[in-house]
Amino acid sequence: MFNTIREDVRCVLERDPAARNWLEVVTSYPGLHAVWMHRIAHRLWRARLKLVARWVSEFARFVTGIEIHPGAQIGPRLFIDHGMGVVIGETAEVGADVTLYHGVTLGGVSLLPGKRHPTIEDGVVIGAGAKVLGAITVGKNSRIGANAVVVKDVDPDMVVVGIPGKPVKRSGPEPSARRPDLEHNVLPDVVAERLDRILVRLDEVERAIHTNGNGQADTSRNGHGERADLYEVDYAI
Repeated sequence: MFNTIREDVRCVLERDPAARNWLEVVTSYPGLHAVWMHRIAHRLWRARLKLVARWVSEFARFVTGIEIHPGAQIGPRLFIDHGMGVVIGETAEVGADVTLYHGVTLGGVSLLPGKRHPTIEDGVVIGAGAKVLGAITVGKNSRIGANAVVVKDVDPDMVVVGIPGKPVKRSGPEPSARRPDLEHNVLPDVVAERLDRILVRLDEVERAIHTNGNGQADTSRNGHGERADLYEVDYAI
């Protein structure tokens, strides 16, 4: 038990530059308190003392602003930074060395019994306000951007942005347990990139038409009778 507590404190010191010493972490980090109380509630839940387990989880929610269902399975060294508004559902599974920011939801989308909530594999970072919904799997070392809504499985080592979430292969060194990928401010603009590709292709088509002599219609002249330049269009996205 004491080894687990030491690991929890160490992971906060490693992942939060604002954490100055172990005493500050132990006394001032609600995400840590929520994880510790969840472990108590989870043991009660597995011992079939489910009502008592719910009371413990509700007390933890009242004190920390973080709601973790006692049935959820939480791996070692989970770090919930700030934490207010985090919700983790009953059948959620969270692996080792996962980092969650405030406003994250690991929610369900079905009224049927059984697995309804996400599985988050090791080393995943989920940015502020992101929603991961349904019995899906987020692969190892992936990064979910702030306010993304993820409703489909995510392969390992991906970056997910947007609504609904669109995965993009991440470049750069692979994160480790001690150095997770916390750069959740570095997010590709998938829609803008695709629009840029369409506009580049459109320019190529216009040039090909003009080169072949098919772009000489009167519509190519401006209102002053001068020839319009088809290639000096200022596209802004």
